[in-house]
Parts: sequence; C-alpha cells; structure tokens
Amino acid sequence: MITRTGIIEGAMAGSPDPGSDKTARQARTVALVIAGTMLLWMGAQFVGGEMGWPLKYTFLFDLAALAGFLWALVVTYQIWRKRQG
Repeated sequence: MITRTGIIEGAMAGSPDPGSDKTARQARTVALVIAGTMLLWMGAQFVGGEMGWPLKYTFLFDLAALAGFLWALVVTYQIWRKRQG
C-alpha cells in the first residue's frame, strides 16, 4: 500500500525476506562446492593417470566427488523448497 507520503508499505514493499541472506550464502556455498569438487576431481584424475596410481585410489576420488555433488544436490533442493513456500 502507498501512503500519502508516497512510501510503499506492506508485503509488496520489495524488502528482502529475513532468510534471503542465508539463502544467498547457501547458494554461493553450493556453487563453490560444485566448482571445487569438479576441479579437484579432474586434477586427481589427471595426476593419477600421469603417476600411474592404482585404480582403487582414483575410485576413491570418484566416490569423494560423488559425495560432494550429492551434498550440493541436497542443499540445492532445500534452497528450492525454502523459496517455494
């Protein structure tokens, strides 16, 4: 609602909701985890191939990358649900 002084008040005031800073921080964290996980996984694959590491070690890095991506997926779903409701 617009008052006589022209100030917008109420739900449509455009003010961010109190949880938006936390949500934005979570989204940035997810983005960093996804990018970091991908870079570390690619680096481990390259170094493992160059140094001739046994497959069990490269598989260990694969599992760690899957864990990072799964965490990012879960947090992204939580952010999405928070914004829906």
